[in-house]
Amino acid sequence: MAYYDIFLAPIANEKRADYDAFVEATQKMMLDLGATQVVDLWGDDVPDGKLTSLPLAVKLEEGESVAAGWVIWPSKEIRDTAWGKMMEADDMGEMPFDGKRMMFGGFSEILSSTA
Repeated sequence: MAYYDIFLAPIANEKRADYDAFVEATQKMMLDLGATQVVDLWGDDVPDGKLTSLPLAVKLEEGESVAAGWVIWPSKEIRDTAWGKMMEADDMGEMPFDGKRMMFGGFSEILSSTA
């Protein structure tokens, strides 16, 4: 059964080009390690909230946008092996964002539908 990694991160708008280059490199790495799909998203309609919201979740600061994305793996085992290899890799480059405010996690699929 498919396994998903999902993330949210605050990205400085002035570092958008650096972020684009970073996700291009990491997407290639993840696909080479067995991911079946990698999607990176740039938030352009992400409302503020009072109790919860995506900006609150990443402690968004002035001049930043929320980025999100997901990776689909064939299984959790393939994902765990791939992440181990990525953490050992020297060529991932520097993250162009504050990793302390990034949120991420792995998810098992409940149901998937397509049109």
